[in-house]
Amino acid sequence: MGRGSPRARGSRAWLLVLLLLRLPLPVRGAEAFQGKHSGEPVTLHWVLDGRARRAVTLEEPDHCHYHGRVRGFPDSWVVFSTCSGMRGLITLGRNASYYVHPRSAGDSEDFITHRMFWIGQLLSWKRACGHRDARNKGDMASLSRATQIKERREVRRSPKFLELYIVADHTLFLTQHRNLNHTKQRLLEVANYVDQILRTLDIQVALTGLEVWTEQDQSRVTPDANATLWAFLHWRRGLWARRPHDSAQLLTGRAFQGATVGLAPIEGMCRAESSGGVSTDHSELPIGAAATMAHEIGHSLGLSHDPDGCCVEAAAEPGGCVMAAATGRPFPRVFSACSRRQLRAFFRKGGGACLSNAPDSRLLVPRARCGNGLVEDGEDCDCGASQECPDACCLAHNCSLRAGAQCTHGDCCARCLLKPAGVPCRRAVGDCDLPEFCTGASPYCPPDIYLLDGSPCASGRGYCWDGACPTLEQQCQQLWGPGSSPAPEACFQTVNSAGDAHGNCGEDGKGGFVPCAQRDAQCGKLQCLGGEPRPRPPHTVPVDSTVGLGGQEVTCRGVFLLPGVQLDVLNLGLVEPGTQCGPSMVCQDRRCRNTTFWELEQCLAACHGHGVCNSNQNCHCAPGWAPPSCDKPGFGGSVDSGPTQPENHKAFLLAVILSFLLPLLPGAGLAWCCCGQPGSRLQQWLWGSRRDATCSRPKDGPNRDCPPSSVHPLELGPAATGEPRPLEDPDCGHNMCPPPIAADLESSARAQEPP
Repeated sequence: MGRGSPRARGSRAWLLVLLLLRLPLPVRGAEAFQGKHSGEPVTLHWVLDGRARRAVTLEEPDHCHYHGRVRGFPDSWVVFSTCSGMRGLITLGRNASYYVHPRSAGDSEDFITHRMFWIGQLLSWKRACGHRDARNKGDMASLSRATQIKERREVRRSPKFLELYIVADHTLFLTQHRNLNHTKQRLLEVANYVDQILRTLDIQVALTGLEVWTEQDQSRVTPDANATLWAFLHWRRGLWARRPHDSAQLLTGRAFQGATVGLAPIEGMCRAESSGGVSTDHSELPIGAAATMAHEIGHSLGLSHDPDGCCVEAAAEPGGCVMAAATGRPFPRVFSACSRRQLRAFFRKGGGACLSNAPDSRLLVPRARCGNGLVEDGEDCDCGASQECPDACCLAHNCSLRAGAQCTHGDCCARCLLKPAGVPCRRAVGDCDLPEFCTGASPYCPPDIYLLDGSPCASGRGYCWDGACPTLEQQCQQLWGPGSSPAPEACFQTVNSAGDAHGNCGEDGKGGFVPCAQRDAQCGKLQCLGGEPRPRPPHTVPVDSTVGLGGQEVTCRGVFLLPGVQLDVLNLGLVEPGTQCGPSMVCQDRRCRNTTFWELEQCLAACHGHGVCNSNQNCHCAPGWAPPSCDKPGFGGSVDSGPTQPENHKAFLLAVILSFLLPLLPGAGLAWCCCGQPGSRLQQWLWGSRRDATCSRPKDGPNRDCPPSSVHPLELGPAATGEPRPLEDPDCGHNMCPPPIAADLESSARAQEPP
């Protein structure tokens, strides 16, 4: 639709009349963004990281952030706030989008007049994500760290929840005139938009924390977007310990160098060291920052930039698609079909496992409210707004289950009923993963667990680290293809001691590089042998070095990132954290450190040799042993995985019974054979024993001598009554062999192997 078309002018006039009359928009399916019940003040507790930590209670209008649609416009899209006047985005169709906000400035409460813009009237801008385009989709796929993202068999159509923590830096607080209330409202509006944008991917935002740095920045914020990102992600590790969340996003009032407005690691979602991003508050309107934040979250979910011709869902004039590398408009709100395909692939690979966990209602900001789509304390279910609730199991008006229903959704819910305990809901994938099972009491699969850090993997060539098994072999093949292998240690020592762009142990924060000490050489730049002529990641070039070794020359192969390119890919070309660099030694922060794994040793001692240790430091027992200590018969699993049971429960019980009866079969068969032969020694012995028993002199009968017995008892050796020996199991690993009593069990009694 053209900006001067009659229909566009008519729509604007119609909306303007409504605003001048100060009437609420006729929003269908209006849904407040995690507000509270009507009539109660919203109380938000803020964590303020300054010289002293303190909580600030803010009283704000309740129920003032909305999602919805305009009646009569089936494709409409409304995100609105009425906290301080009316402001928000109203989209009536593909090319008819308007933004409304109060005309008054400063702290005035006179909101009787409002300004309304057609999106096309706003000034064009050319901003970019710090992630540069890959040459093609295949290149982007090659950037994923194969061992860090676990393959899954299928994508389940269960709801996804993103527990989001948003931080405003000190500069943003200053741009809001040091007004904590204005800063808070800015963050809430941004979160409201991000929630609506991500819902188009069936991902709902659960805001679990807001933080404002009122006195000084708690991590280094500079015009260098890359340095700011990694400093914030390092700070986030401590944040997660005190406030669990899925992703942390820093919103800064600073401008980054060049046209970059945001940065995030590819496929970093749910990872301890990379689940976050940084964005600048570059627009006067909060939806601009929200679109950038949604874009960076998209990168965390494995989405690359849309190639040319991919975005057909939205025209460029009203904003285009969210994953465009750079856009001429600040308000994209839809994801392309290309992005959706990449997201499905990311979930199939096991990425984003933390999004399957239901959020803790006690951590939500603001507090619980029926109709926000999140199941909170006092609610059986929550399917969103009453007018648009698609759930046949849930009563939307009071968030209770319908008669006969036990659940509404989740990996452990089917047709409004809970799946039985022991049904697998998340398969184990890779050396360092563990399976999870339905509990029978919750519709959700238990949180994802994996082997405790330090558990051996890859046939002893590596240690489990954060659920993955990083090895030099895997990293070389990821970089150079299947024919590549790790270079000799001499390559690492020679190349990485230079301290230049081609060989180093990381950056020094001043634009230079840190040379590797001899001990740390295998934790710097990755050095490989062989493989394809060119490295697989885009925007990289090969760096070949020749090293003399045993009278021969060896070609060591590394990669170099082209100048001026920021791929925001975690440690591209560097050895991954957790990689084994010696006996009981792993790479951490570009250093080769001694690691005793004492937590693992302590945990294994409590598992009695019949299990492994999971990421919660609990025993995960082998089939045939029961948690928590794996010292009693049971079905295996752990207190964290949900109760396990074989897929064929009846066959399992039958096998257990047979395992008790089998030791008796040799003796019974021998007795049958002996007794079945006339005149056999056993038969004679038995009959002789009978005669002996009847040869006693009767009290009143005649006296007679008993003949001497000619039958000697048959002595059965220990082999006839010994315990059955467990069967050899070539797949038995991780000390996960079943006990003797379960030696003859069907293979279904064992934990499922990955495909």
